[in-house]
Amino acid sequence: MALSRTLMLAVVAAGISLGGALVPAQSEANTFVTIGTGGVTGVYYPTGGAICRLVNRGRAEHGIRCSVESTGGSVYNLTTIKSGGLALAVAQSDAQYHAYHGSEAFADQGANPDLRSIFSLHAEPFTVVARSDAGITEFDQLKGKRVNIGNPGSGQRATIEALMESRGWTVSDFSEALELRAAEQSSALCDDRIDAMVYVVGHPSGAIQEATTTCSSRLVNVMDPGVEQLIKDRSYFRKATIPGGMYRGNDEDVTTFGVAATLVTSARVPDDVVYEIVKAVFENFEAFTRLHPAFENLKKEEMVKDALSAPLHPGAEQYYREVGLL
Repeated sequence: MALSRTLMLAVVAAGISLGGALVPAQSEANTFVTIGTGGVTGVYYPTGGAICRLVNRGRAEHGIRCSVESTGGSVYNLTTIKSGGLALAVAQSDAQYHAYHGSEAFADQGANPDLRSIFSLHAEPFTVVARSDAGITEFDQLKGKRVNIGNPGSGQRATIEALMESRGWTVSDFSEALELRAAEQSSALCDDRIDAMVYVVGHPSGAIQEATTTCSSRLVNVMDPGVEQLIKDRSYFRKATIPGGMYRGNDEDVTTFGVAATLVTSARVPDDVVYEIVKAVFENFEAFTRLHPAFENLKKEEMVKDALSAPLHPGAEQYYREVGLL
């Protein structure tokens, strides 16, 4: 029996795919899209909010209503896009690569040939924060310590697992490996439940700010020959620096590696929806870059090509060609 229009809209609004086809929820006057992000203390959540803010400004013209959902992070977001539960999401560039190719964290579920890129965003350094009394000044000193490696499905978990694999480490190399969500780890550090936390995040970050102001803690240098080799082996990684003076008690630059945040979707999302989302951001670009400090150095020309492993969505590509960015 065919679903009634009312029931069909309710099902799609709940994030369920019909017949394997992801369709943003629609009403008489509006199309509803949700952007999957990350923990509320990270940068993904305000990033989704910034995009939705600009999209919703033009709602009267294009009829798209945009909302943000706090999620478990990159791997969860990409898995949910594949299943049809999200229309758009923010994800790390390395997780995007593996989701499209069906490797690493996505090996069991297989490649997602329908994954599409929209644009890249801010840089996300792999950040290690340790209690000052833990005696940790470099990454190798995490061995034998209590470390939060991140919840399954998060980008931070996928990145530290790649780094551990390159060193021949397993979780047994830590005295304790916790799987706390991003929003929980700063308080765990300052409550002395862990010696160190890892986070792949844009800076300045509210979570890192919390960890460095609530208790005595330091950012740890990660760059070494092993990390340099990892960057050579995996094109989606890049060298990164966290400037000194950004956080209390951390006056020196910290050298590490990282990825980029990217906005992704599915080929099944209509071209006109993605076109209008891109247009809302790029035609209000100065306003967008003022919505979070992590966006200050963004350049349009880099956003349309850097750190994008999956093909551009046709709706995004159409806009970029119209304005001469491709």
